[in-house]
Amino acid sequence: MLSQKSLIFSIAFICSMSSYAQDSLVDVNNAKFTLTDAVVRNHFDYKDILQKIKEDTSFYKAFKTLRTIGYSSYNHIEMLDANQKQMASLNSKTKQLKIGDCRSMQVLEEQVTGNLRDAKGNYNYTTPALYASLFFTKGTICGETNIVSGKNRVIQGSGIDKAKEQLKMLFFNPGKKIKGIPFVGDKLDLYDESAHELYDYKLDYVDYHGQLVYVFSIQPKADLGIFAKDRIVVDQMTTWFNPKTLEVLGRNYSLSYKAGVYDFNVSMEVELDYFNGLLVPKILRYKGNWDVIFKKRERGLFTATLFDFEKAQ
Repeated sequence: MLSQKSLIFSIAFICSMSSYAQDSLVDVNNAKFTLTDAVVRNHFDYKDILQKIKEDTSFYKAFKTLRTIGYSSYNHIEMLDANQKQMASLNSKTKQLKIGDCRSMQVLEEQVTGNLRDAKGNYNYTTPALYASLFFTKGTICGETNIVSGKNRVIQGSGIDKAKEQLKMLFFNPGKKIKGIPFVGDKLDLYDESAHELYDYKLDYVDYHGQLVYVFSIQPKADLGIFAKDRIVVDQMTTWFNPKTLEVLGRNYSLSYKAGVYDFNVSMEVELDYFNGLLVPKILRYKGNWDVIFKKRERGLFTATLFDFEKAQ
């Protein structure tokens, strides 16, 4: 009898060997998708899988769940100059407390260098301000849920607040149309008819951290002309899905674009896990270089490592 680990290894080996087999190109609602031999031979209902992938909200919901539980976090932020030398940084350990319907945060350790903050404690850069809006809590906040209502998030506010909301949408909904970003909003939609002229879509079944999962990858076609390349914003996106629930277990993606008034080049890596049956982010890595008119260019990176999740007290 094979042990469970041996069985998983054997299946994973077979799946990896399937990469040498011929892939199948299928048509789903007039859109082309590539299925690997591992998907075809296991007779998966790929049409249903692809539709649920397109409609996924689990990635966004996982981050909203952080508002409803307690957890600890190691936080690392760096701002870099044109030569990739560090100008400012933050390293800290924080603990979010969730008591009843309210959350607050304790700063257990913190080291700050450079001009990360001004004299009033406000961030001098958008990148750490964005990080703070995701993982830091000021005072006590009550009445939040992890309910994801509808598929479209609404961008509110103006100035820096609007910019943060747009960046959040890039994080939480990569591949979805985002209103309010000049020249780019429509180009981010990876699931409309015009996008299928630009990108290749592939569904596979692979080993991911010791378990077999679906992986869905999107990348630009290799033979695009100059004008078609100008419509590319998503350089690559790879997402790993729980085969039972089709919740996102991990996602790597990179986005870039150059326009007359701004340009950006950002990449993200996110790993997720389960706590009491709830999907939560475990590790998030970001690296970005972007420039917006009337603002200084920002080059920054950050890493969030989340652990010790707790129920509300």
